[in-house]
Amino acid sequence: MSDNTLHDEIAIEQQHVDRVYARLARLRADAAKAEADGYQLARVGTYGSLVERDAMVFHAARRRHAFDAEHEGLVFGRLDMHPDHSGAGADEVAADPEAAAWAERPRYIGRLGVRTETAEPLLIDWRAPAAAAFYRATAAQPLGVIRRRMISSFGEKVTGLEDDLLDPSAAPEGMRVVGDGALLAALSRAKGTGMRDIVATIQHEQDLAIRSPASGVTMVEGGPGTGKTAVALHRAAYLLYADRARFAGGGVLIVGPSPVFVEYIETVLPALGEESATLRSVGQLVPGFDATREETAAVRAVKGSLRMRRVLRRAAEAAPPGNPDGLRLRYRGEWLELTRHEGEEIRRRIGRGNPRNAIRAKAFGAVLDLLWERMKAKQPRLEQARFDEELSEHEGFRDFLKAWWPIVSPVQVLGWLAEPNRLRRAAEGTLSYEEQKLLSRALAPLREQGPSIDDVPLLDELHDLLGTQPKPKRRRREAFTVGGIREAATVYERARAAQAATPREVDYRDYAHVVVDEAQDVTPMQWRMIGRRGHAASWTVVGDPAQSAWIGGANEMIRARDEALGGRKRHPHQLTTNYRNSTEIFAVAAEVIRKVSPDLPLPKAVRTTGIEPVHRLVPAAELDGAVRDAVAALLSEVEGTVGVIAPDARARDRIRARLSEWDTDRLRVVTALAAKGMEYDAVVLVEPGAVDAGTDAGRRTLYVALSRATQRLTTIATHPWR
Repeated sequence: MSDNTLHDEIAIEQQHVDRVYARLARLRADAAKAEADGYQLARVGTYGSLVERDAMVFHAARRRHAFDAEHEGLVFGRLDMHPDHSGAGADEVAADPEAAAWAERPRYIGRLGVRTETAEPLLIDWRAPAAAAFYRATAAQPLGVIRRRMISSFGEKVTGLEDDLLDPSAAPEGMRVVGDGALLAALSRAKGTGMRDIVATIQHEQDLAIRSPASGVTMVEGGPGTGKTAVALHRAAYLLYADRARFAGGGVLIVGPSPVFVEYIETVLPALGEESATLRSVGQLVPGFDATREETAAVRAVKGSLRMRRVLRRAAEAAPPGNPDGLRLRYRGEWLELTRHEGEEIRRRIGRGNPRNAIRAKAFGAVLDLLWERMKAKQPRLEQARFDEELSEHEGFRDFLKAWWPIVSPVQVLGWLAEPNRLRRAAEGTLSYEEQKLLSRALAPLREQGPSIDDVPLLDELHDLLGTQPKPKRRRREAFTVGGIREAATVYERARAAQAATPREVDYRDYAHVVVDEAQDVTPMQWRMIGRRGHAASWTVVGDPAQSAWIGGANEMIRARDEALGGRKRHPHQLTTNYRNSTEIFAVAAEVIRKVSPDLPLPKAVRTTGIEPVHRLVPAAELDGAVRDAVAALLSEVEGTVGVIAPDARARDRIRARLSEWDTDRLRVVTALAAKGMEYDAVVLVEPGAVDAGTDAGRRTLYVALSRATQRLTTIATHPWR
């Protein structure tokens, strides 16, 4: 291919790209004008005009924002179709009648749909059925595609082209093919500090998972580098496009393993024009907490086990620290007494199986009833209502009730279990003595350091067990009632007003779709926490069993997962191609996982670079210097990110301090656990033997750490590990 050929083809595509951007500018101007005109409706002065203004401004602003968000790389694909083929399967044609209109002209694919003034399509949204062939066509099954072209741009300027000639026999005379292949070209580029969308390079098996039915549970499994996370995020964007009323209205929740992971993926959906999804790590699902502290595998096995439900239930029903020995006070010349045993009997009778904060008033009533039975014989002329009122105002009685049945928070109750004797009573017959010691020590930092990631689902469980104190009901004023006069309003106006008056709760639990990434490491208790937020949702569950670091029972995890997912129909998908690692890098990772599962089917890496990983063995005293040298070398060798992976949090903090001279976003220092789901252009893995630790779970984590790099891998160890 000559430079002139590439130059000429770029010029051809630039003409169409210019036309698309010109039309986009016109549409954006129209949206901005509609937004401005909407504000003028408020001058009419009626409630109906205010609602109409809100609706008009909202939709115009959202459309204008979409045009702004999709400006970069707006046009990224072109399909040249066989004249006698629609370019999509029968299902796609049925779903999109306009698909046939594209049969005899190039079909341009982009981040959103753009039409001319006469409603002719200039650009097809990548999620539309007519765009499916861009991702699904292969040389074996071209689906009517003769040439598939990937268009690279910087701003509004076309900078490069990569073609796949899928049906050479159908290519017309003079059709030119440029580049070395779109996918391999994209895979060779530096990745940057955040995850990028793969909208221009989605492959066939990935596309099938993305466009899986919206109902039920889409289960996506695949090894490292197969694009599981990208598939999950693009699926969320696809669902929001396909049924916006359902999924934007109910909400889409995306759950990742760590805050580092959430930060890494948070730019993908906005780049696809979607900002309505909620992204949370498992340590951020409970409002008020942003847990980052990691636990050891042994502690996770205890805190994540379903057995903790019984321990927490007993703790939630137990008497609080400082529980009074009893009650003795003077009332109308008589002594009123309640023994500690009687108080605990009421606690067991009223509290067992009930949320203690929610039934506090009922417990107080039970105490009053018992004391009344003893008083009525001594004061026959006294009415019970008067007795209840007077005793409730008695300072000594009120102090007793506050100490005997206080309002408690989940953090308080979980903190109680750090005390060995209290934990022993709650865990008797459920946790072993060694597990109790482990749990007690693990809960000790809760008060000063806040909850760990694995404490958060325990707090969520306690929230349900404790309940909340009932609040007095407030009379709600109707949105269209002013001065006692009810205004006339349409059904649409009232629906809009109701939507505006009831914003989504902080602890929202009615999501329409839930995406769980790195599902192989979600503990049983975490599945219960996520399940509470998706009880009426459809699901996308993404993971790789080979990467699991969970050392608790596999059956217990599956049982908890299935309980969260319910009886919904499953749609399984398997991703088999590793697009991230070179064959040289993945061979090292594969060597490790084979020690755990010799017969495990592994994904196939598609790139060979000829650059072998570097393995260094150094004395302990030279470890920090060797890490610094390796980081300096890799920062000069790659344009993108360098990830330094440490075996644990303590090593991470030490290494981070030693590397502080590099104040650059290109450098990331994380633990082996936090590296899950991440991707770096180059990786320095420190002390791989410490990650391995001689256990199956450790080897699985090492497998993850070794498969994070796209271009370069360096391991530095003080002891042999291979």
